[in-house]
Amino acid sequence: QVQLVESGGGLVQAGGSLRLSCAASGLAFSSYAMGWFRQAPGKEREFVAGIGRRGATIYYADSVKGRFTISRDNAKTTVYLQMNSLKPEDTAVYYCAADRRDVSVGRESYDYDYWGQGTQVTVSS
Repeated sequence: QVQLVESGGGLVQAGGSLRLSCAASGLAFSSYAMGWFRQAPGKEREFVAGIGRRGATIYYADSVKGRFTISRDNAKTTVYLQMNSLKPEDTAVYYCAADRRDVSVGRESYDYDYWGQGTQVTVSS
């Protein structure tokens, strides 16, 4: 079955960095666009970044543009999210997701077919 397993979350001070990883199995990874979403307490899940099948198409939420970088390694069936200059408002559970549609990178939750269990990122001020 399809599994997406996130790792790399943790507690970091404001201004620090974290690198999230999402290891995928049970799917033809290179045939899926991949995305990162996050959900803070009391808030709706929101799009953070998405990357197309070959990595040529990338989108970021305005709130993370210039600070976060999404990348993928199809040989390792893994997608990454490098997060720099972290702010307390980045605190959330971060989820990776896989989109099997043969269209551009989705930016809505409903665009994605499979989800990981999430990893907590906490940024202290």
